[in-house]
Amino acid sequence: MSRPASVHDLVQSHRITAVIYAAAKLNLAEAIGDEAKSVAELASLVSADESALRRLLVGLTTLGLCRQAARDRFAMTDLGRQLDETADPSFKDWVLFEGEMLAQSWSGLVDSVRTGKTAAQLRGDGGDRYAATSNEPEWTHRFNAAMVSLTRSIVPKIVAAHDFAAARVVMDVGGGTGELIGGVLHDNPHLEGVAFDLARCEAEAHAHFDRLAIVDRCRFAAGNFFEAVPGGADTILMKSILHNWKDDRCEVILRNCRDALPSGGTLIVIERIMPELATTENQDRSCAMSDLNMLRGPGGCERTEAEYRRLAVLAGFAFVRTTGIGAFSLVQFRKVGS
Repeated sequence: MSRPASVHDLVQSHRITAVIYAAAKLNLAEAIGDEAKSVAELASLVSADESALRRLLVGLTTLGLCRQAARDRFAMTDLGRQLDETADPSFKDWVLFEGEMLAQSWSGLVDSVRTGKTAAQLRGDGGDRYAATSNEPEWTHRFNAAMVSLTRSIVPKIVAAHDFAAARVVMDVGGGTGELIGGVLHDNPHLEGVAFDLARCEAEAHAHFDRLAIVDRCRFAAGNFFEAVPGGADTILMKSILHNWKDDRCEVILRNCRDALPSGGTLIVIERIMPELATTENQDRSCAMSDLNMLRGPGGCERTEAEYRRLAVLAGFAFVRTTGIGAFSLVQFRKVGS
């Protein structure tokens, strides 16, 4: 990767997020479609000022999301098409979530670094973002949609990285609206599946299972993984769950998972893995930025492989293996004892 020329270049990165968010909010990718369009036509389609929109399109062109076909005609690139909600993959929902929700929390990073407290704790709202927003339908919908777009992009890698042949029932703990468990069952017709999460995810999960035609072998279980995890599965998946929480809370989740599994049952933790020594590589930077987002947001952290292994062993699991799947890693454990 090329190194930025100066700190001046680095500190303006927030402008990139703002530009991409504006394109998603205006539905530009959908408006442009597969062929170049004039700025005048696009301004009418997205209800924007023609001159201002052209300036935004030029900015998107410099990011590689648009292509300037003529002075006042623009097309989407393959990268830019990921802003179209119908694209595969589409990251539009993640862009909207990042722009509307996550970016807001970074403005107080200095306060979080000084105190070790999350944005909610500093505001006096308490420490559990998920509980605090459980009655906010708009936030819940945006959060679920963002998680779906991220999970969908790595489901094929998860399925390829782990052999589910010996499994019978797989449960996705913190499974949201069922994107991951649906993908696993789609590629493994012998499996039964369970998505376990808060009740607010149930309706969308059922609709997703219906779309995939797996309602006969996949169900949703409502509950709180801090209280208990339902039994019946021989394999538990957890993607991007433990990084949300501090160690003591992770220990509760892991012990509840152990209690739910049979002897020798499998636990698969899917998380970003922090490097022991950070470098300027893109993957290390992405993990470090996510770690700071956890500090400011829910209060958890990204962890090294050794730290995940320690937490799982304390909860009664034995380490089996770690498999890299791009930006994430699949860390497999086996329940020890009965």
